[in-house]
Amino acid sequence: MPELTRDTIVAFLGDIFDRRGGEEYLGEPVTMAQHMLQGATFAEQQGLGEDIIVAALLHDIGHFTSEFGTYRTDDTQDRHHEEAGAQVLAAFFPTLVTDCVRHHVAAKRYLCATRPSYFDRLSAASVHTLNLQGGPMSADEVVAFETNPNLAEIIQVRYLDEAGKVADMITPDYAHFAPIVQRVVDRHLEGTA
Repeated sequence: MPELTRDTIVAFLGDIFDRRGGEEYLGEPVTMAQHMLQGATFAEQQGLGEDIIVAALLHDIGHFTSEFGTYRTDDTQDRHHEEAGAQVLAAFFPTLVTDCVRHHVAAKRYLCATRPSYFDRLSAASVHTLNLQGGPMSADEVVAFETNPNLAEIIQVRYLDEAGKVADMITPDYAHFAPIVQRVVDRHLEGTA
C-alpha cells in the first residue's frame, strides 16, 4: 500500500473503486462498487449528513483491498473486512465514519438479535455471512454494543448496506462522491490539528 496522505487518500480510494469495483459482491445481483455507491446514493437522496454518506460509500472498503482477502462462498471463517477497512480509514476519517465501517457487521448481528423481523430482510448471501460472523448477538453482546455513542448512525449505515443490492440501479460514480469524501477528511484533520 502506498504512503497515504490527506492529499492522496481520496484518489487512492477512487483507484480501488476503479480497479476492484467490478468484482462480484457476495453473490448479490450487484458488483462491489454498485453496492457501496447505492448505499451512498440512498444516503444522499435521504438528505443524510456527509459523514453518513461517506460511511455508506466506504463501509465495505476492506473487501476491495487484496491485502485483506476477499469473500468466497466456500469460506468457513469470517475474514473481518470491517476491521481491515476501518484500519485503512482511521488516520483520515472521524470516529463516526470508522465506527460505521468497523461495526456494520456487528450491527447486522445486533439487529437480528433485537429486531427479529430484520432477519427476514437478509439475502441468502447475507444469511451465510451472518453465520460466519457469529449469528445474532447474545444478550451480553447487545448490552455492550448499545454503549457505542455512534449506535444510531451505525444502524443507519447498516440499513443503507442492506438497501444497496438493487440490480440495474443507476447511481453516480465515485467521482461524484469524491468531493464529499475530501470535505469529510479535511474537516476531520483540521479539527485534530
